[in-house]
Amino acid sequence: MSQQKSQLRRDGFTFKQFFVAHDRCAMKVGTDAVLLGAWVPVSNVKNALDIGCGSGLIALMLAQRTGEECHIDAVELDEQAAQQASDNVAQSQWAARMTVYHRNVVDWAASCDKRYSLIVSNPPFFAPGTECASPQRAAARYTDTLDHHMLLTCAENLIEEEGFFCVILPAQAGEAFVLMAEARGWHLRFRNDIADNAQRLPHRVMLAISPQPGEQLLERMVIRGPDQRYSEEYCSLTRDYYLFM
Repeated sequence: MSQQKSQLRRDGFTFKQFFVAHDRCAMKVGTDAVLLGAWVPVSNVKNALDIGCGSGLIALMLAQRTGEECHIDAVELDEQAAQQASDNVAQSQWAARMTVYHRNVVDWAASCDKRYSLIVSNPPFFAPGTECASPQRAAARYTDTLDHHMLLTCAENLIEEEGFFCVILPAQAGEAFVLMAEARGWHLRFRNDIADNAQRLPHRVMLAISPQPGEQLLERMVIRGPDQRYSEEYCSLTRDYYLFM
């Protein structure tokens, strides 16, 4: 194990089947993106879209989880992040069925004639406030460049009638997002509330909404058990990706 660790690259994150360089991205590889990429429903998905793909992590996770018939598009506003995502995709085993676009997703969605059965986003969720270290990090963190109304409009223009739009958000922001989406005609289908441990309230929520009504599945997951080790449910969800699982 020590020899394996010593050989790992330091400019990104090594997963079981791919490597994600993130040294040119404002937002680095994190737990939120891994959770969302591992959780979203991929059954029968032929076209998937990652909005605000950053380093391309979630798009690569979707590629690992889907078959050769599925094409994955990823859109990223920041030029350096989009180039890094393109590089990460090109070095993966799924490059032939993945495309990264350096575009403003609002403009791109308005002109795109393609429809997706799965759209995912780990979106900005902080209201503009404390100044960030760089404009790139501010765009990734704050909703002034892509607020949730704009995000839902993009998804409405791009989603198939039976498709799913999936996001991960802080718990309070997630509640507001569900109300906003339902007011626009979306239906909540899957929800997973995430807490650090059983003694704490959920701090994140993963949501899957659809234009079509249907059965709702509501779940709750803790990341760590009483012994501070990763819980079995967290390991079960992510073990296809993390080297240490």
